[in-house]
Amino acid sequence: MAMAIPDDAVNWVERLHAVVDEVTAPIIEANGPRLRCRSGCNDCCSDGLTVFPIEAAVITRHHALVLSETPHPEGACAFLDEQGACRIYAHRPYVCRTQGLPLRWLERDEDGSPIEARDICPINIDGGPSLEELEADACWTLGPFEKRLAERQIEIDGDTPSERVPLRSLFTSEKKRRLPVVDR
Repeated sequence: MAMAIPDDAVNWVERLHAVVDEVTAPIIEANGPRLRCRSGCNDCCSDGLTVFPIEAAVITRHHALVLSETPHPEGACAFLDEQGACRIYAHRPYVCRTQGLPLRWLERDEDGSPIEARDICPINIDGGPSLEELEADACWTLGPFEKRLAERQIEIDGDTPSERVPLRSLFTSEKKRRLPVVDR
């Protein structure tokens, strides 16, 4: 992160995450029989995920020790441990808080008309009604919370929006340059 993130912005993100957890609770309850996501299930924990700098600041605030350790090997999220569990679960980013849930969002069809699209993690397809049959409030709606995060980041950045931060780049061990030992 090139710019320092003010503490009040980090606090705001933590409150937003708490609201996301609160709003997803009834969705999790409504989809309980189908949700098979558990500690160690990490199919959605892909490498290359990026977050806004304000979310990266939450991780750096709470996980200096983890960030000084070796990241999980490339190919999966850098924050997974040897058993495939998340090392920063309590402070995971927004995107991680909604994975596995039935998701819905608006797209445009060929005519430009808005249509609702839905998706869910393949391991969570069975055990409940089809995605098309689910009530809208049993799905997580993509868009509103992402917009709030983006707007808050823009408030901090001003006219020059920050680039998103790859999660793997937060590890200090990834930044260390290994030089050969030279005898004199």
